[in-house]
Amino acid sequence: MSENIEEVLALAKEYERELPAPPPPLRAPVGAGIAAWIDHTMLKADTTTGQIKKLCEEAREHHFATVCVNPAYVPLAAGLLRGSFVGICAVVAFPLGANLPAYKATEARGAIEAGATEIDMVLNIGALKSAAYVMVSKDIQAVVDEAHARKALVKVIIEAALLSRREKILACLLSKAAGADFVKTSTDFGPGGATVEDVELMRRVVGAQMGVKAAGGIRTLNNALAMITAGANRIGASAGINILHEAVARGT
Repeated sequence: MSENIEEVLALAKEYERELPAPPPPLRAPVGAGIAAWIDHTMLKADTTTGQIKKLCEEAREHHFATVCVNPAYVPLAAGLLRGSFVGICAVVAFPLGANLPAYKATEARGAIEAGATEIDMVLNIGALKSAAYVMVSKDIQAVVDEAHARKALVKVIIEAALLSRREKILACLLSKAAGADFVKTSTDFGPGGATVEDVELMRRVVGAQMGVKAAGGIRTLNNALAMITAGANRIGASAGINILHEAVARGT
């Protein structure tokens, strides 16, 4: 573990001086095809069962990539989406990320056993800012191990608005080293959401081998396309229907 951390720190220092060249740009979706890039999201504390049912109905109808919900709603979503191609994304340690690794792993396992196919976990932000990199690595690894053993994907939410440039680089490198499938910009419960600059940095750090999810404040088609141009291959949005309608009307 310590050797891996040393390698991450050395690479971070190198990337602080000069980031790798960006990988080839992604081909933006056209029209209704954008739905397959969107996690159709509802994470507010006052979300009702009726709202989750509507979310799932919309996801099934329009073929969104996933519905992204709190763990308590995973069983309901799994039942409603059974037989469809829509995945179920559950958030873990949301929105603060300050749980112990074992608790995060248990929460992830429970969500997957209830039907989740993807886990969006919040990084231990305080540990990262305290330079407790072994703890951060173990935190991510615990969830990755549980998820991958059950064929689920893991996205690591780094809450970029709280991080310095160096901390963003480290968060991405630690996530990659731990075997996560995506890095994700934001919870949308913090001081800021996705920015083009953060997505560009994250994509250049992780390269083409990992996913980058932009989330937080993405409410229009132009917002979504800007993030995709910057390197995001997944969009988290509660405004997925509006984005989709704009895309269909524009035809691009």
